[in-house]
Amino acid sequence: MKSPRGSLARLLCLGLALMLGVTAFLTSAAEAQQPERRRNLLDMLFGSRQPVYVPPQDAQRPREGKTRKKTNGSVTTIKTRQPSTRAAAAPPPPPPKLDNAKKVLVVGDFVAAALADGLETAFEDAPGVQVQTRANGSSGLVRDDFYDWPAQLPALVEEIKPSVIVIQIGANDRQQLVTATGRLDFRTDEWFTAYGERVANLATLAAASQVPVVWVGLPAFRPQNMTADALRLNTIYRSSIEKVNGEFVDVWEGFVDQEGRFIVTGSDINGQPVRLRGNDGIGFTGPGKRKLAFYVEKSVRRYLGDMTSPDLVRLDASNLPDLVSLPPSENRGITTTPPIDLFDPELDGADELLGGTLPPSSSFPTPRDQLVQNGRMPDPPVGRVDYVKRPAEPATSTAAPPATATP
Repeated sequence: MKSPRGSLARLLCLGLALMLGVTAFLTSAAEAQQPERRRNLLDMLFGSRQPVYVPPQDAQRPREGKTRKKTNGSVTTIKTRQPSTRAAAAPPPPPPKLDNAKKVLVVGDFVAAALADGLETAFEDAPGVQVQTRANGSSGLVRDDFYDWPAQLPALVEEIKPSVIVIQIGANDRQQLVTATGRLDFRTDEWFTAYGERVANLATLAAASQVPVVWVGLPAFRPQNMTADALRLNTIYRSSIEKVNGEFVDVWEGFVDQEGRFIVTGSDINGQPVRLRGNDGIGFTGPGKRKLAFYVEKSVRRYLGDMTSPDLVRLDASNLPDLVSLPPSENRGITTTPPIDLFDPELDGADELLGGTLPPSSSFPTPRDQLVQNGRMPDPPVGRVDYVKRPAEPATSTAAPPATATP
């Protein structure tokens, strides 16, 4: 008969062994799923091997430069620009200006300053053209007490000696005008009459310098009343400069849309959409300045001619071409002769070509001498197209035939 205590002890041992087996199985499974874990009470009592972390092999690196974004059930791929490890090559510096470069004088207000920046970009590769900017951003023709352009322009022309004068002014003139008779309000007939006289005075002074004058009209602006006033002022500028045989350049179409409304973003000189105007709708961006100058540089190039070519170079002792490229040992015995005109040697101070002698005129009379002396031109050479003389026929014999012997 078995003892109940022995059966209970065997059951306890079996249960403990079963619990240890389950614990060891769970521990090994957890170690396989995660590389590291905290030690529990069973590990401290019965001990456990320390797991070793094995890094994954052949892990695929994520692609750089693309991010997938899911919005409203659709997946959108957003390309991000990665920083370039290769340093961008610096553009070559523009060529230096020539000492005899023709100068373009630009005068006016802040719009003229933007125009001058665009012209400098347009002619930066032309060593024969130099842009001189003498713009005053807050100036105009109304406040002559602030800056008197009719008094300053002749002095600037005398100082710079330009080949072309470019004028763009009037953006600051939308204000009251003070004359000897009193103050004139803007947009009145009296104001436009007095203002027209000042414009004509400045155009006459510019034309008196005997230099081509280009007057550039005002562009459109964001304020509608400012745009309407610019249209009215452009008519005054055009009529005044054409009376003194100057040229008026209209830039209006470059800064409005097809319906004539002001635009901030438009096409540049290459037809690409860019931002042309500043946030205030009055100033110009870099592409806007270049487009403003695009209308003017056509006239400037026409007046300056070949000096606008980028192929002009400065010849001095540093860049003269090597006229004799042979080594010194092979230059011995070379005889150099000055060039002689093949059609008229006497222009070079000589009477004959190199290596030839003139025959005496008595031995070889010219066709003119034969015509004067003999009254007839010499016969053309045989075989030439104008030789029409028939060849001589052979002479026939008239002698009696020899007598024959009779048998």
